[in-house]
Amino acid sequence: GIDAGEIAWPTPKKIPIGTLANYGYENTVLLPVPLTVAPGFNASQLDIKLKATWLVCRKECIPQEGEFTLSVPARSSTATNSQAFAATFAAAPKPLAGGVSGSSDIQVGNDGLKISLAGLPAALQGKTLAFFPETGNVTEPAAPVKQSWQGDLWTAQVPLSPQRLESPGMMPLVVAFNESAYRLEVPVKGNWPAPAAVVQIPPALEAALKANAAAGAVPIQPKLSGAPFGNSFSLLAAIVGALLGGLILNLMPCVFPVLAIKVVGFVQVKNRADRAASGFAYTAGVVLSFVALGALLLGLRATGEQLGWGFQLQNPAVVAALAVLFTLVGLNLAGLFEFGNFLPGRVANAQSKNPTVNAFLTGVLATAIASPCTAPFMGASLGYAIGLPAVEALAVFGAIGVGMALPFLAASLIPGVAGLMPRPGAWMVTFKQLMAFPMFGTVAWLVWVLGQQSGIDGAGTLLGFLVVMALAVWALGLPGRARPVIATVSIALGALFVWTAGANIIKPLDLAEVQASTATGDANLPAWQAWEPGRVEQLTSKGQSVLVDFTAAWCVTCQYNKTTTLSDSAVLADFAAKNVALLRADWTRRDPAVTAALAQLGRSGVPVYAIYKPGRAPVVLSEILSVDDVRAELAKL
Repeated sequence: GIDAGEIAWPTPKKIPIGTLANYGYENTVLLPVPLTVAPGFNASQLDIKLKATWLVCRKECIPQEGEFTLSVPARSSTATNSQAFAATFAAAPKPLAGGVSGSSDIQVGNDGLKISLAGLPAALQGKTLAFFPETGNVTEPAAPVKQSWQGDLWTAQVPLSPQRLESPGMMPLVVAFNESAYRLEVPVKGNWPAPAAVVQIPPALEAALKANAAAGAVPIQPKLSGAPFGNSFSLLAAIVGALLGGLILNLMPCVFPVLAIKVVGFVQVKNRADRAASGFAYTAGVVLSFVALGALLLGLRATGEQLGWGFQLQNPAVVAALAVLFTLVGLNLAGLFEFGNFLPGRVANAQSKNPTVNAFLTGVLATAIASPCTAPFMGASLGYAIGLPAVEALAVFGAIGVGMALPFLAASLIPGVAGLMPRPGAWMVTFKQLMAFPMFGTVAWLVWVLGQQSGIDGAGTLLGFLVVMALAVWALGLPGRARPVIATVSIALGALFVWTAGANIIKPLDLAEVQASTATGDANLPAWQAWEPGRVEQLTSKGQSVLVDFTAAWCVTCQYNKTTTLSDSAVLADFAAKNVALLRADWTRRDPAVTAALAQLGRSGVPVYAIYKPGRAPVVLSEILSVDDVRAELAKL
């Protein structure tokens, strides 16, 4: 029995953002919606549902949306909000008393619009007015309005927008001074210049978008060059891709030492049942850890957080904690200490009697190391999974864990595979100590990642703490009276170190430093520039193609591609020949704008390489770049 009308928009403000400008609102804004009540309406309460989309802007604009429900009693007072409504209505644009004067018009010229308004209220005359056209994409919002008064006639020169699409014969507009605002509909005279060419969506993409919208499906993925399954992506394909990606993870430099350590322990187990139990426990640790990490990501995104895969390494505290953990593991492998020596007797005995617990925890550790390396092998699967219902999404995350654990599980269950393992011997001690160095290499990489997030002071503080921690671990293993003295001093030194300098580790680095442009060293070759929201659109509107490198310091594949393919002289020469702008979107630290840009490409992790062509859908390249693939794509421009 109630119909909702259009929003009665309050008078906005002109909000400059760099060289651009928006019309919008700051702080708290009330958007009234008139309701028409039908005769005979007798409900006791009103259930109002709202779906809203908006932009939150400061240095960049972040798109957000939400659905809301409000129950309002139909026969009780809501006077507590009356002042807010009264203030909004008082500040809203009012129609001009007596209507628009015959002397008021808008003259179209090659240099813009000449607006003449007569009969404005005396309170506005002689004042510098704010001007807001209701018709979008006609004028240039950021351009200054040249205005003057001749008696009660207000005139203004307003530049036309280069992206103008409409040529109205009547223009509704608002002029305002402080809290006084008036809305007029003014006739347009003269001939409009030709509007800008409309950027066309390819027919196939437009048809797919309409089909998805009608079905309420996940937005269609852009063209995936080099992706294993193309656009006809399905849940089964995502699971298969995740499974294969998990298998490949076992060869990553970070993960291999953990797997090798597990194999060393595996060859020592003679009993087939114990081997099987160890294999199942390791698999459970890996699979449950991936599912838990995926559930945490989905849960945080459901609360409105703009996060993607690998989000945990965008937090300097997490990076530092992993560096501490891997240093301890490396010191253990090198033989400096045994974990059992630091555990209470009951705990140590329980650990030795329950090797399956050790296998499970090894799976958890392997997942912690492997998670940053997953996106290069299953970017499409993870991007697809983020938009799925929770159960289906978790199935994709679980498939990654199954793929990663599969080789060890096969070795624990199939006697033929187990027979290929080397026999126990003295080599195992040497091999275990050798595996400490890849762990220390991982620590060096994590310190470098922290340096990208917290600067040289953060990285230096973490290195100092790791040295003090190693001293404490060594001291705790000393015999005799020296142990309590040196251990106490080193632990106190570590605590003092954290107390006085620990804040450097989590102190954020200025994004301008993180996203500094990368010079190529050759004036004839293109230089990388920092990506920012809207930059791609600015460049493509001028007819220039753009390559965006979505990267992060903690992404090993990103760094490999950066120092090989993206630094190749032939590739850079092709970029220059095709006049391709190079932008680098740094995701080392959490950046909602970069997360949103990745989501538009159907991705939730890095690396991602996208080529934006004027008037075309973006092309997403393979996560593992090759010189030939990039040059072949550039040849199509």
